[in-house]
Amino acid sequence: MNLKNTIFQGHKARKRFGQNFLTSTEVMEAISAAIEPQAQEHIIEIGPGLGAITDLLIDKKSKLTLIELDRDLVARLSTKYAALIPTQVNIITGDILKVDIVQVLKSIPSEQVKIIGNLPYNISTPVLFHLLPFVQHFKSMTFMLQKEVVDRMCAAPSTSPYSALSVILQLECDVENLFEVPPSSFQPPPKVDSAVVQLRPKSTIPLPLSQRAQFRTFVHSCFAQRRKTLRNNLKKLLESAAIEALGIDPQKRPEHLSLENYLSLFRCYTERLPLNEMTAKQEK
Repeated sequence: MNLKNTIFQGHKARKRFGQNFLTSTEVMEAISAAIEPQAQEHIIEIGPGLGAITDLLIDKKSKLTLIELDRDLVARLSTKYAALIPTQVNIITGDILKVDIVQVLKSIPSEQVKIIGNLPYNISTPVLFHLLPFVQHFKSMTFMLQKEVVDRMCAAPSTSPYSALSVILQLECDVENLFEVPPSSFQPPPKVDSAVVQLRPKSTIPLPLSQRAQFRTFVHSCFAQRRKTLRNNLKKLLESAAIEALGIDPQKRPEHLSLENYLSLFRCYTERLPLNEMTAKQEK
């Protein structure tokens, strides 16, 4: 099927926006049930499209902030929900990767909100990292993503999908693969299987907020070349002896370490930073 020529409900699906519109009523209702929308509760929806899920949330009397990039869809949504703007529905035109999440949250009176979305598969990981610094403001995050990405988000150590994404998300959230969604549930059907994942922020996170961005960078360094050992990936950050002192074999590959192992490595790295900086100056 030629995506460029696909017309659904009078709208031409745009490949550059990664548009695949959910058509399965069963899947829509399952997503709504997973979100557990409550009356007067505030929900942010990324990429509402033609409003398939939006309609179900409105029926539950939830208050919605819709973030949509496609201006044609914004015009349709503005007409469709005209009677509910601004009392129940607010629409933001823009790219979620460029939207100022701080300002969005400031415009919402609730202390915690839920966030949902059928994310374009080509930008799903960047969107997750864009939202992660604000995770404690969200009661839950429920997304439709490519199944392969969801597998990585939920993966356990020593499994092939386990990655930097697994470690980084699982530090701050409980991540659950709720159910899979076949291509036939969309129009036009994507070429990959999808899945619905839900993230719930942990009440206690063993790392202060001020260090989490640095932790994410450190974990990415560990997985820089996943077929190489920790010794090789971290040779500019930690000596093998320091790794061994933590009870971790530096010959292990990154996919074989637990979240607790990464936290231990990171704490050791940050404790040694002043020494590393002094050594670097001496080498200059």
